[in-house]
Amino acid sequence: MRPHTDGRLSRGLLLLMSVATGSAVAGNYFAQPLLDLVGRELGIGPSTAALLVTAAQAGYALGLILLVPLGDLMERRRLAVSLYAATAVFLLVSATAPNGTVLLTGTALTALTSVGAQVVVPFAATLADPAERGRVVGTVMTGLMLGLLLARTASGALSELGGWRTVYWANAVLMALMAVLLRTFLPRLGGDGGRRSYPDLLRSTVAMFRYEPLLRWRAGITASSFASFSALWTALTFLLVRPPYGWSESAIGLFGLVGAVGALTATVAGRLADRGHVQRVTGTGAVLLVASWPAIAAGARSLVWLLAGVIVLDLAHQAVLNSSQNVLYALRPEARNRINSAFMTSLFVGGAVGSALASVVWAHTGWTGVCVLGGAFAAGTVVLWVLERVTTGRAAGEPPATSVHHAPDTTPIASANRHL
Repeated sequence: MRPHTDGRLSRGLLLLMSVATGSAVAGNYFAQPLLDLVGRELGIGPSTAALLVTAAQAGYALGLILLVPLGDLMERRRLAVSLYAATAVFLLVSATAPNGTVLLTGTALTALTSVGAQVVVPFAATLADPAERGRVVGTVMTGLMLGLLLARTASGALSELGGWRTVYWANAVLMALMAVLLRTFLPRLGGDGGRRSYPDLLRSTVAMFRYEPLLRWRAGITASSFASFSALWTALTFLLVRPPYGWSESAIGLFGLVGAVGALTATVAGRLADRGHVQRVTGTGAVLLVASWPAIAAGARSLVWLLAGVIVLDLAHQAVLNSSQNVLYALRPEARNRINSAFMTSLFVGGAVGSALASVVWAHTGWTGVCVLGGAFAAGTVVLWVLERVTTGRAAGEPPATSVHHAPDTTPIASANRHL
């Protein structure tokens, strides 16, 4: 792969960006199939161990709101490389953690800087031809979702070989490698630090919710969808380590391969969005999300139903997420990182809520309660999508200019605050 210098997004660079996003987010999910194992070694209970998942989600959300908007302020390659290098360092903190407190700290800091992935995603959207933006974003998001899901598989397998710390050491090396490759092959892009202060940038990011109705709706829709998704994957470990399953950590990790089937549909959703079917993709995904939970509930005693439900849920969430990104990345190119920051922060706040509630519900009502919780979030996704259609009409399916009340500035950084 040659350095990218011709202004176009080559296949090799797209592949690198996809692998980089997946590698970055993977570190936030290593703990999920290892919660029992980590809890036993560090002497922490199930509820405290489950906080590792919540810490990762919350840290990622904080990084999204505090760090990702910098992509509209500073040169994006430098920002991405810096975040990837910092993530490698914080993974080493987790790898050497002597107790639960240090592991929680390392997990939160890793998540905070792993938002480098969310600098890379709009980077790819900017380099893509507008007619292929959905496919390109879908491809990069496939990498991200595969990293998220296959992290469980890698975590389980490596824990069997060398203990639960091994996966953190391995990912630290991988993240350092990604930092070097991104520094070598990414083009310089964006950055105009003299135009806006950092506090003003953060205010502008929050203000996006005020001036972009589609951002408000799509943030709510995907946050609800991701809460449903996170409720499943947080509680799944607790189900599978107990009868009738009684699986080992490596076997639980293999469930990431099941979820990967759904992630691989991201490019399909992106192509459909490029052809003007954004609303159909979102609506179908929301309905399938609801339909997945009865099968997941039956999976308490049936592996076949559990597999079917997990595949449908992952496919559905990916369709909702990718179609929403296709709508939002077209809104305001000069503010793409801030829009992405606001959107993805909402998404991961939803995920953190879903994870936290799932661990509490599991402790009191078991798998049945978790399924009711996940189904409720899924139903909320459908309701919000219907309300969006009623409120905004067909605007979300039209070119983005129909939903914006001002002409976008052509400068790289300015004009997001015309109304501020």
